[in-house]
Amino acid sequence: MIDLINLSKHFGNIKAVDILNLSVSSGELFGFIGPNGAGKTTTIQMIGGLLAPTEGSVIIDGIDMAKEPEKAKKKIGLIPDRPFLYEKLTGMEFLKFTADLYEVSEEAFLENTEKILNMFSLIDRAHELIESYSHGMKQRLIMSAALLHEPLLIVVDEPMVGLDPRGIKMVKNLFRSLVAKGTTIFMSTHTLRLAEDVCDRIGIINNGKLIATGTINELKHTAQIGEADLEEVFFQLTEEEISL
Repeated sequence: MIDLINLSKHFGNIKAVDILNLSVSSGELFGFIGPNGAGKTTTIQMIGGLLAPTEGSVIIDGIDMAKEPEKAKKKIGLIPDRPFLYEKLTGMEFLKFTADLYEVSEEAFLENTEKILNMFSLIDRAHELIESYSHGMKQRLIMSAALLHEPLLIVVDEPMVGLDPRGIKMVKNLFRSLVAKGTTIFMSTHTLRLAEDVCDRIGIINNGKLIATGTINELKHTAQIGEADLEEVFFQLTEEEISL
């Protein structure tokens, strides 16, 4: 579903992402972790088509993002870490605006919106201005918008920011349910326990380079740690990388 080929992004002399090669299969929940400034958000912005790479390619379901960006983006539901919302719109108006961008039919919009708003506990606030929403409600609204067109791929940066424990549990269950139905999820997070709980595979990026990928057990083997959790593996691998 995702193929990143020699992907690089430079800002002047800074190599934010440096020759990254990665494939994520359909129906996989892939976790992307790393220290602050490691290149996670830059990678996500390139996957979502928000940022053009300096070098390399982003292929989404066989479609080259650089050559056919609109076709590739229709496959994606993007949930950024700092979503932009038109706060003078109501929640429902924002969802309709998003649905129109993706050319969702009126029938599908009405059916999907009711289901999604109920799932995210927003149905009673759907006709209120977004400026009246709490941070957690805004996060749930942007997730709702990302799911409206039933994308094959969900790309999400820090999904649990601003959510309460009930919301976190709901999103975790939602992600596993979507993956069970064949949706691919690429998730960047600082919450290592979340990555350990829900991800099929995990990639660790540091200083713009992908330094390890695999299941939890495979990463433990790479770090040469027997009985350990992801936090210990993460610190072992990233500290070794820094010391080099």
